[in-house]
Order: sequence, then C-alpha cells, then structure tokens
Amino acid sequence: MNLTSKLIAAHLLSGEMIPGSEISIRIDQTLTQDSTGTMAYLQFEAIGVKRVKTKRSVAYIDHNTLQTGFENADDHKYIQTVTKKHGIWCSKPGNGICHQVNLERFGVPGDSLLGSDSHTPSAGGIGMLAIGAGGLDVAVAMGGGPFYLPMPKVVNVRLTGKLPKYVAAKDIILEILRRLTVKGGVGKVMEYSGEGLKYLSVPERATIANMGAELGATTSVFPSDEVTREFLRAQKRESDFKPLSADEGAQYDETIDIDLSALVPLVAKPHMPDVVDTVEGAGKIKVDQVCIGSCTNSSYLDMMRVASILRGKKIAENVSLVIAPGSKQVLHMLASNGALADMIAAGARIEESACGFCIGMGQSPCTNAVSLRTSNRNFYARSGTKSAGIYLVSCETAAASAIAGVLTDPRTLSADMSVEIPEYFDVDDSLVIKPADPDTEGEIEVVRGPNIKPFPAAKPLADSLTGETLIKMEDNITTDHIMPSNAKLLPYRSNIPYLADFCLNPVDETFSVRAKEKNGGFIVAGQNYGQGSSREHAALAPLYLGIKAVIAKSFARIHMANLINNGILPLTFKNQEDYDAIAQGDELIMENARGQIAGESDEMTVRDITANREIKVILTLSERQKKILLAGGLLNFTREENQ
Repeated sequence: MNLTSKLIAAHLLSGEMIPGSEISIRIDQTLTQDSTGTMAYLQFEAIGVKRVKTKRSVAYIDHNTLQTGFENADDHKYIQTVTKKHGIWCSKPGNGICHQVNLERFGVPGDSLLGSDSHTPSAGGIGMLAIGAGGLDVAVAMGGGPFYLPMPKVVNVRLTGKLPKYVAAKDIILEILRRLTVKGGVGKVMEYSGEGLKYLSVPERATIANMGAELGATTSVFPSDEVTREFLRAQKRESDFKPLSADEGAQYDETIDIDLSALVPLVAKPHMPDVVDTVEGAGKIKVDQVCIGSCTNSSYLDMMRVASILRGKKIAENVSLVIAPGSKQVLHMLASNGALADMIAAGARIEESACGFCIGMGQSPCTNAVSLRTSNRNFYARSGTKSAGIYLVSCETAAASAIAGVLTDPRTLSADMSVEIPEYFDVDDSLVIKPADPDTEGEIEVVRGPNIKPFPAAKPLADSLTGETLIKMEDNITTDHIMPSNAKLLPYRSNIPYLADFCLNPVDETFSVRAKEKNGGFIVAGQNYGQGSSREHAALAPLYLGIKAVIAKSFARIHMANLINNGILPLTFKNQEDYDAIAQGDELIMENARGQIAGESDEMTVRDITANREIKVILTLSERQKKILLAGGLLNFTREENQ
C-alpha cells in the first residue's frame, strides 16, 4: 500500500477505497480559525452535542486580528467561551497562525485532521491525514460524526537530488503548479517520496503540503521519518512520533519526478498561483512592497534565512518590507537570538504573528503596485487593492528583492544560509486556553456580541426550482470572488445578512441587489468554480440570497461539498454548447427536482424557458448526499438522523 491508502484505511468507517466512490473516515483532530470558526461553533451548538468527541479540537484566533471596532473582539470572546464550555482548546490572538502552531504543538503523525481552512493539509508535512472542509463538516466531526469524501487518486511525487543554495521548498511546489495547474490536483492526494526527502525539514515539507491546496488536491502527505522525529524532539514531544511510510513497490495512480538539483527560483505572476515563470525569466520588475510570512512561509527556518540575507543591509527606498513571523514561538526565538534586530535594522516592519496580509487583513498595497509575497494565493483583489499585481515567491527571493528594489534572483547573493532546526525550540503554551473540565463546563457562560447573527437555515428541497440566470461567469471563479474576505468584511463573518450584500461583488457589484429583487435564482459558471478558501460563507451568502442551484462546467471539491451541505444544487453542464447558449437573464426551471434528485440517474434536466431549450446537467451523488439535499442541507439531515 502507499502511505495515503494506509492512512485512509486506518480511519475508514464506510465505503470502498475505489477512486471516486464515497468513503467516510474517523476524525481524530479538528482545527478552526476565527474567520470560519464562529460559524462552525454556531453550527456545532445547533447540532446539540454538549462536548466534542475528538481526541483534540483546537480553535485558533489568527485571521480577524485588526480590532478597529467591537466586531472582531466580540467574535473572539464568543470563540473563547464556547470552546471552553464544549471541550475545545483555544489558541489566543498573538499565539500564531493555525497551521504553524498546529505543526509545532499539536500535529501527530498518523492522526487524521479536519480543518475549516483550505490550508489544513499543511499538517501533511508531519505525516498527518489532514483535509480542509467547510465549517459544518468540521462541526459534525467535532460531534463525533464521520467525514465523507470521494476516495482520491494518489499521485507519487518522487523527489531526487538536493536543492541548490537559494532555491527553496516554495520553488518545489511552484514547479508542480507550473506543470499541473490549479486544477491538476482535483480528486487526488499528492504523496511525496524519494531520496530528496532527507534534505527537507518538516517546515519545508509543510510549505509544499500547504500549497497543495492551490492544486485543488484533497491533501498532501509526507512520510514520518527521522526528520520528523528530530522536529518533534526539538518541540519536546518526541513521544508523539511514529514511523510511517509507503510499502516498498507501492502502487500509485500517477507519478511525477522532480530533480531538486535542477530547480531554480520561481515566481507565480498575477492573478493565479499557476502562472509560473523563473525569477530570471520574469525580469527585474520594480517592486513596491514585499510581504514575508503567512502559513506557507513563516517558520523559524524561513525567518532565520530572511534575517541572514538582510543582516547588515538596508531595503531599497522604493520598498515597504513587512515581516510576520508565524507564531509566538518563532517571534520569541528571533527576539532572543538577535535575528529580529537584523530585520528591524534593515528597515522591516514587524507584524504580529497572524494571517494578516495574506488574507487582505491590512497591508493592502498602493494603487497599481507590485507586491512580492511569500503567501499561497495571488487571486485578483485578494490583497485589498484591485489594481495591484501580486507575485508569489520564496522567502529568499523576497528578501533579495527587498534589498534590490526589483525582482531579484537570490542566487546573486552571498549570505550564509546554513540554518538548521534548533536542538530545542522555546516551548510556551501559555496563550493556549484549556477547555473546562466536564464537571464545571455547565458554569461557563457563552458570550454573544450583537454582531453575531443566526445563520441562514435551508429549507427542504422544493418540488420545482425556478428563477432567473442571475449571472454567467468564466473559469476559475474563486471563493474570494464569491464572498470577498478583506479587512472591511472579515469582521462580519458571523453576520451573513450583512455579508450577502457583497456576494460576487468583484465580478458584478449589482449581483446581490438583483438576487434580492428576483427572490433568488441560478448562478452559471465555467470550470473549477469555487476554488480557493474553504469558507462556507461562499455558500451561506448565496443561500441567504435565495440561490437554488449553481450550474458550472466543474467544481472545486470543498466548495461543492459546502453547496450540498447548505442545500444548494451543484449541477454540472453535460454539454459545452449548453454553457455557450445560456445567457444572463434567462428564466430557468428544474421541474420535479425532488424526483430527479431521488432517482437513479446522474443526468437531470433544467429547462431554459427564455431560449426554449433543455439543458442536460449531471449531479453525481451518493445516497447520503441525496438525503442531505432533499432535507435542505447537512444540518437538517443531522438533526433528523439524531432524532
């Protein structure tokens, strides 16, 4: 067996491990962050389970940390009280980014992890079966329910050789994105093997696993080996180590070979992570801003390499350099060993240990700016500045470019890059709040601020779905398009009625107004609809606006699951000509919707009344998913099952 199959088999609760067929797995750990967590805990409360049933569940507060009003602070208070009451650990603001802290303090090789964040697969760098999902799926898992997913194919990425100096783990995943595109990992797990692994530390492996999300992959998996043991020993939790690897001669669905010694520094150009070029080939583009950090590149090793490059130098006068260490642990160690002073002396602005610029929570660049970032996504307008061009690079390329003032190949430098994992990390978990004991949890009052509104409840599926084609879009519409997540909107993640007014605003500012005027309707899109974040707000806001179905050429995995979970039909065009023919404003009807869903055929019919033609659509569902849609979503279905 390959390692992925071993991990799935160890957690399998139902189904057969045949690619494409539905399986369910047991979840050992869950993870939420405050952008998605508030809604997940509201949903957990609605399910009615008093205490989580996982080995460990952790709530991280790392997204909405700019407190310019009461909203974010109120959400944090709610999360801290609701988690304490229900048996969940809580990482307070300032303790760090969820994926970085999880790697340091809670990741256990061989365990399964479900997180309400699309970059949860970062934990694959430590040998976990780590999958991103919508908040409702995580809420169900916290209540002891299984997690359902299509059995993925497994791709073996064989790494040979050793990275040259100044070429980084970020360049490995950018190379894979260049080869496979943002759709290349859909329905697959990327499993890494080969002699090159022994030269990659756990944080470097996590960088690669983190951006596997940009491939659309279900997750990414690395073996748990002596490199893993050394990392856990340095974190003073070697007892969590267990060796994990594929069998010799294991079978895979696909194989990709990468010679690490042949790689060069790469850059993803606007506005997709797969628009990849070499740094040298992209040329000396003038840079306005450099941002170093995010869950992709904020580890101790990343920060020490940046400090080595900046030591004794000054940033260019045209550059604003922002650095955000990934955790309190990393920041404290940088302060203790003098690396932080090197950064500050060079002219860097030090941000708190949080997601920050990566999600558009502050540090929006100026009009028409070029911003180099070590984060994982460069989607249009994600930075908060629509006219800015966001380029994704390694920490080494970012630091070199900050000094030069233009996009710069770090191989032109002469800095000391011999940074190793320390013998021991500075371990301090004082900003992690323990849950209340079961015998005292009844004394905890859950505090809800005025910004926390009830989430929209889906109704059982109607017999007939009618409405207007409210919008028609192209390929690769992201969750940032569907439900923007900038600094102005993030404080309202627990207020769907307010957020809904901004649904699909980057595509068409009139969408939400028209949806309300028409009492909802249909959304039409191209391939890979809903790629990006796991945010279920991209389904909840359309639900609030009365969207009955989305008809697309194809869907991203998490978003399709979120639509089903919230009772919205994710229909796929059977024929290209139907997508071409349909127009915004066309009146559509799906007659006998309940009967079509409950039937045996995956092929269904939607009628375009305006064009007087039938549209053939595909909706491949398990029997469980059919029941979810008929019930009006996963929450309704779960309540019915528990009655």
